Amino acid sequence: MVDRVKSGIEGLDEMLEGGIPKSHMVVIMGSFGTGKTTMGLQFLNQGLKEGEKGIYISLEEDEKSILDDAKAFGWDLKPHLDAKRMALVKLEPTDAKTTVTRVGKELPDFIKSFGATRIVIDSVSLLNMLFENEHDKRVMLFNLTQLIKKTGATCIMTAEVKDDNPLATRDGLAEYVADGVIALRNVEVADKNEMQLTLRVVKMRRIRHSRRITPYGIGAKGIEVHAGAEL
Repeated sequence: MVDRVKSGIEGLDEMLEGGIPKSHMVVIMGSFGTGKTTMGLQFLNQGLKEGEKGIYISLEEDEKSILDDAKAFGWDLKPHLDAKRMALVKLEPTDAKTTVTRVGKELPDFIKSFGATRIVIDSVSLLNMLFENEHDKRVMLFNLTQLIKKTGATCIMTAEVKDDNPLATRDGLAEYVADGVIALRNVEVADKNEMQLTLRVVKMRRIRHSRRITPYGIGAKGIEVHAGAEL
């Protein structure tokens, strides 16, 4: 029996038959506007509601922007931050050497000492851009996933997709080292002349899960997956 953690996303846990497997590394991939950051924040907020501790690692937005993003959906993270139940770590992509050193040497010890059971990295695509060649990207990503796995935390990493392939991350690496991959897409519904957000669980190791392409929405309370609906 695989232990699960609730994602906090209505419908997604149903597709995963109970939630994300504990200690899994899951990539949420999609183009801009599909809700990757929202999904990461929703996952982290669910853990905080259940008394867990979480760490949000950002390579893009600053602390105020992240807190404002969460508050827009009714998730007030500031009290958790003040009470040391949550930590926000801003990494600077402009200082590649320092960023890589912090991730490789400081992060695992910080996760353990902080007591975090949920981690969000937003985004791994920006982290990979710090490296010039494919070999270094592969080594960094493999080492990062192994270091986080050893802490026992459950981790979500967001990633951008290729322009010509919505089922592949921009560098084509993250989906291979991850335990799970969830693809978010914004597709055109021809007969309705409108765009529809869709989700597909591409892989999730060690558990049975739905592989259906499923519609979802981003509303006032975050992401809701319409697990029983047809596209």
